Amino acid sequence: MDRSELALVAFGGFAGALLRYGVSVAIPGAGGTLAVNVLGSFVLGTFITSVSSRRAQLFFGTGLLSSFTTYSTFAVQTASLSPMGGALNVGANYALGFAAAALGLAFGGRR
Repeated sequence: MDRSELALVAFGGFAGALLRYGVSVAIPGAGGTLAVNVLGSFVLGTFITSVSSRRAQLFFGTGLLSSFTTYSTFAVQTASLSPMGGALNVGANYALGFAAAALGLAFGGRR
């Protein structure tokens, strides 16, 4: 990986982190985390089926979308919920995340 590729990942990560922060301000708590994970799953599914440029993949996939979506926040928020709330949060994140990824793949052209 050369310096320009590192820069693409870094700038993409910076942009994704800013977007993630914006969503967390607009939708605080587990709802915001669910929103970014579902949206990120859909966008990544669409992206990987429709964009072949390595540079675009580094910026958007590895950089932006990786910092936009978040597993660690999901895990901490889930652990802090009641057992029923935690189970619902896990179910919603996985069911909606997989559904969004499948829709993104279909939308991007992969069946």
